[in-house]
Amino acid sequence: MRQDRTKIAADDYTNPMYLAYYGLKEAPFSITPDPRFVFLSDRHRDGLAHLLYGIGQGGSSGFVQLTGEVGTGKTTLSRLVLESLPDQVRVALILNPRLSPVELVEAICEDLHLDVSHARRSLKELVDALNRYLLQAFSEGLRVVVIIDEAQNLSNDALEQVRLLTNLETPTQKLLQIVLLGQPELRVVLAQPELRQLAQRITARYHLTPLNAVETEAYVRHRIAVGGGARNPFSRLGLRALYRHSHGVPRLINIIADRALMAGFAHEQESIGERLVNRAAKETLPGTPRNFLRRQWRWLAGGATLLFALGIGLIAREQLHSAPIVTPPPAAAAISEPVNDDAERLNAFSRALKQTPDADINAWMQLLSRWQITSAEIASVKEATRCPTTIAPGIDCLHGHGTLEQLARFDRPLLLLLENDGAHATALLSGTSKQRVRLDFAGSHFDLDKQTLAQFWPGEFIAIWRLPSNVPLALKKGDTGPGIAWVKDQLSRLDGGKQADIGPAYFDAALEERIRKLQQAYSISADGIIGPETLLALSALDETGPHLVRNVD
Repeated sequence: MRQDRTKIAADDYTNPMYLAYYGLKEAPFSITPDPRFVFLSDRHRDGLAHLLYGIGQGGSSGFVQLTGEVGTGKTTLSRLVLESLPDQVRVALILNPRLSPVELVEAICEDLHLDVSHARRSLKELVDALNRYLLQAFSEGLRVVVIIDEAQNLSNDALEQVRLLTNLETPTQKLLQIVLLGQPELRVVLAQPELRQLAQRITARYHLTPLNAVETEAYVRHRIAVGGGARNPFSRLGLRALYRHSHGVPRLINIIADRALMAGFAHEQESIGERLVNRAAKETLPGTPRNFLRRQWRWLAGGATLLFALGIGLIAREQLHSAPIVTPPPAAAAISEPVNDDAERLNAFSRALKQTPDADINAWMQLLSRWQITSAEIASVKEATRCPTTIAPGIDCLHGHGTLEQLARFDRPLLLLLENDGAHATALLSGTSKQRVRLDFAGSHFDLDKQTLAQFWPGEFIAIWRLPSNVPLALKKGDTGPGIAWVKDQLSRLDGGKQADIGPAYFDAALEERIRKLQQAYSISADGIIGPETLLALSALDETGPHLVRNVD
């Protein structure tokens, strides 16, 4: 499939050079929002439905809130909302909210095409002009919506002014609907006591999460097809690596996939595999997790001395608070900007532990979200927070004691049970490096050195993972069945995914020895019996699912 690259590039200089090589008509992974390339996962459909429902309530509702991490598709959804609104809706779209209260009202008026040249810098005159417009629109059967993107950047004064705008009303209904789009920090901002009146007016909330592994593959195939491609050039391992590096964030998928296609073109590779995706991720992302598990297994197999030894014992489970599976707004005690000084980090984190209500529930919600566990699988978090051995079919839980080194080997986000002057709280361990850990707590990242964390964490953790429903919770030498086949398949990943030697579904002496080595590698009691701790270790060998961030500064 060799082609004249000079000719390919000259055909359309404005498009990537790889288009003709891969049979594409246009760039499939542009980061510019294009409605033709929109891929709606289940959670994106839910988010769109929440927005349209909230707006559809018209005068009975004041605020609608949509949050999500950078690149998860908030702006794309807002574009879809604009395209889906009926003709009788007028919209003001504010893309730069770093404005004073006067500037914000002025921007809203201008986007609604009001002539406010006479009223500039007079808040009263601007509000009066807007009120006259809203009353006129109401008399004509029109509804007015203001969509504010990047709303986490609004000052408290600007947010209060936005709230006051929703006081413009008739005796029967409000005249203005506000939609707030923002990063997770928006929930922290709105949880401040001084903004409680605004928070109470939010009638529809939704938090947009990244794609899971299956959705990531569907997303790639969809965009390739829309771009004119007759086949998907990404191999199965390439797609898996793409998900691993992007964590299912659409913007990162686009950036990595585009670079991988360019690299494939440069090296005349018709198939984009794991190696090309890894290289693309290394070139485009600020830090790329390494294949931690395979490297450590090879190190162990080479005969190096084990550095860590710890037997994990199950301890009594505590029943936590209950709540439905929705994403609640985090409390205001968390920090929304990075704190660089270690002393400041310690003080901020200590204050958050003492002052943040519902932290346990928030942490559980984050953990369930990382695993893409929805209300279709678990109706509420009540049973989940008790950490029974099986939370739901295919979802297991472990409550135990360990070390940070051991948890880093599991390479999965999990919960740490913290203590501070008699107060107890739960935080999500989302990342680790040689010196530091990253905790997600109260809606913010706290990057702490490990010695600091030791002041708050006695070693207690909770982990959940997905497990095929046909795999029993305990396996030992002599057992047979599909669970043994799954165990052997997981272990084959340590050998580069070779499955030819999996053999019969029988727990023999050879398998028992491999399990002992795995247990030693993960600092689990090396008895050769597969229990919850070993099942967690086996599950960690799978590259799908969430992983720890490794580039914690």
